[in-house]
Amino acid sequence: MLETCGIEGSLKITLHILRNMKKKDVTDPLERDEQHKRAQQALKTHLKKRFECIFEGLAKQGNPTLLNEIYTELYITEGGSRGVNDEHEIRQIEIASKRQTTHETAIICNDIFKPSPGQEKPIRTVLTKGIAGIGKTVSVQKFILDWADGKANQDIDFIFTLPFRDLNLKKEREFSLMELLQHYYPQLKEIKSFEDDEVKVVFIFDGLDECRLPLDFQSNEICCDITESSSLDVLLTNLIKGNLLPSALLWITSRPAAANQIPPECVHQVTEVRGFNDPQKEEYFRKRIRDRNKASKIISHIKSSRSLYIMCHIPVFCWISATVLETMLGKVRNRKMPKTLTEMYTHFLLIQTNVKNEKYHGTNETTPKKMSASNTEIILKLGQLALLQLERGNLIFYEEDLRESGIDVSEASVYSGVCTEVFKEECGLGEKKVYCFVHLSIQEYLAALFVFHSCVNENRNVLRAEESKPCSDRVQLSELHTTAVDQALGSKNGHLDLFLRFLLGLSLDSIQTLLGGILTQTGSRSPVPDPQTQTGSRSPVPDWIKALYKYSPFTIYHLDPQTQTGSRSESIEKTVLYIKERIKKESSAERTINLFHCLNELNDNSLVEEIKNLQRSGKLSNEKLEPHQCSAMAFMLLMSEEILDEFDLKTYKTSAAGYQRLLPVVGNCRKAMMVK
Repeated sequence: MLETCGIEGSLKITLHILRNMKKKDVTDPLERDEQHKRAQQALKTHLKKRFECIFEGLAKQGNPTLLNEIYTELYITEGGSRGVNDEHEIRQIEIASKRQTTHETAIICNDIFKPSPGQEKPIRTVLTKGIAGIGKTVSVQKFILDWADGKANQDIDFIFTLPFRDLNLKKEREFSLMELLQHYYPQLKEIKSFEDDEVKVVFIFDGLDECRLPLDFQSNEICCDITESSSLDVLLTNLIKGNLLPSALLWITSRPAAANQIPPECVHQVTEVRGFNDPQKEEYFRKRIRDRNKASKIISHIKSSRSLYIMCHIPVFCWISATVLETMLGKVRNRKMPKTLTEMYTHFLLIQTNVKNEKYHGTNETTPKKMSASNTEIILKLGQLALLQLERGNLIFYEEDLRESGIDVSEASVYSGVCTEVFKEECGLGEKKVYCFVHLSIQEYLAALFVFHSCVNENRNVLRAEESKPCSDRVQLSELHTTAVDQALGSKNGHLDLFLRFLLGLSLDSIQTLLGGILTQTGSRSPVPDPQTQTGSRSPVPDWIKALYKYSPFTIYHLDPQTQTGSRSESIEKTVLYIKERIKKESSAERTINLFHCLNELNDNSLVEEIKNLQRSGKLSNEKLEPHQCSAMAFMLLMSEEILDEFDLKTYKTSAAGYQRLLPVVGNCRKAMMVK
C-alpha cells in the first residue's frame, strides 16, 4: 500500500478502515498526530519566511540581510537581580562594560530553557532582561529561526511568538487561548487543543516593557480551559501563573525597569542580555562592513572614544556607528569623525534624510504629493511625538498617539520614508499598524532636537507647561538648560539623562553647522528673531559638509561667528557653572556621573583635569577631597579602559559624603577595601 499510495494516501486509507471498525481510540491519536505534523510544518515554513531576514533599523524597507550571515552571538548571562534598577539604561551599559570579567555563567540563546548543571527543577518560565536595542528581539529571532530550520530544539513541537506590541491592539476583545493562537497563526485551524502533555509548546512574549495591559495577577479570575473565552489580560496572567496550559514553556523579554510586572514566584530563571562584549564588537563590524580596510579604520576610531566604545555594547548603536562612519569614510576623507554621541546622532539623522532626497531628487513622476512637506517640518513633528512619549515612557506608538502629535496617520508612511531608518511603520502580527523609533536613543535625540528648536526658533520652553506658548521676553538657552538639568535630576529612573546630554550637545556651534538651517527653515512656523544672534551675513557651510550631504535635508548655511555677540557661548558658560553647582550639591552618586557626561558634551573637562593634575603631582592621597572631586575621580575611573584589580577607599581623604560619591567604582573592580 505504501508503494502504491505513498505515506499520506496510506494513512487516509488506514484511518478510513479503522473508523469503519469503530476503533476510535486508535484513530483519534493518529488523526491528531497527523494534524500536528501538518500544522508544525506549515508553522515552520511561515516562521522561517518571517524571521530569516533582519532589517537593521528598518521595518520592511531597503535591502534585507540574512540573519545567519550577520548574526553575532550575544553575551547572555544566567541570573540577575529581580529588583528595579532606577538608573538610565545607558548608565547600566557603562556598568556592564566593567563586569564581563567576573565569574558569571554565559549561555547561548538556543539553550535558554536548559537547566544549569546541578539544577534539578525543570525551567518553565524564563524572564530575559536587557536594555533597549541590546539584542533581546534578535535573540528571540535566532531561537525561532534555528528551530524552523531544524538546527536546534527539535524536541519542541510548536513555537508561538506573541509580541506585546501586537497584543495591545486586542486588549478590549475576548478570546480563548486557542482562538487567540488561531487568529495570529491560521496554520493551526485544524487543531482543537494542546492539552496533551506529549505536545511541547513554547510561547514567546517579547517586549514586556511595551505592554499596555494591566496584568492584574492578584484580581484576575482563574482560567484553566484553553477553549474558554476570557479577556486577554486574564488569559496572559493565567498562562504565566501556570493555571492555563501548565505544560507549556514561556519566554518573556523585557527592559529592566518593567521586569517586576511578573511576580517572582512565576519565574523559574532570570537571564540578562548584555549585548556585545569587546571581541564581539569587532566581529560585528567586520561582518557588517565588507571592506576590511574600512572596518579596521572604523574599529580604531570607535576605540579612540571611550563613550562611543562603551555604547557599542548595544548592537543597534553598532549599526548606527557603522552607517555613519562607513558613509563618511566613503565620501569625505581625512575629516573630523564624530566622537560624541550628539555628533554621531546628528550625522545619522542627516544621512537618513539624505537617503530620501537621493531617492526622490528630480523625479517628479515618482515623488509622492505628500512629500511636499519639508524635511524639517516632518522631523520636528517626529520630535514632538518623541518628547511626549518619552515623558510617558512609551517606545511603541499607535494611531491615536500619532494624531495627538499632529501627525496624519495617512501620512505616517511619508514620515517613515523621509527618515528611512529613524521612524518605523510595522504591520505586526495583525492587520493594524504600530510605530516606533529604531531605538530609544534616537527617540531621545529627536525629543532634544524639538525642545532646542522650540526655544531658539519659537521662543518656547516646552519643558515648562506654563511656558509652552511663545513668551514676550526672550527665553534664554541657559534657562532651558537649567530646566532640563533639574527635571533630569528629579527623574526617579533617570529616563531623561540621555535626552539631557543630547540637548546640551545640540547647543554647540559645531553641531549647528552640521544641521545647517534647521534653526531658521521652519516650514509653516514663524521664527522669532533674536537681535543678538540673527543679524549679520550668512556664510556658507564648509565644502566637506556639502560633499558629504549632497542634497541637504535643510537649507545649508550658518551664521557668521563674527556677527554673534556671544549670547550662545555665554549661555553655555552659565550652563556649565550651573551643572558644576549641581554636582557639588547632588546627593546621588549615580546622578553626578551623568552630569559629568553632560560637561563632556559641552567640551568642559575642567573638574576631571583637576583630579588628573593632583594625580600627576602625587598630592592626590594627601589632599582632602571635596565630594565633587570624588565624583570626578569616580567618573574618571569608570570611563577608564582598565578594570581595577583593587580599589582601596582608605587611600583617599574625604568626608562621608565624599566616600558616598566613590561607591559606583566599588561595583566595577575585582576587589574593594572599604572604610569603617
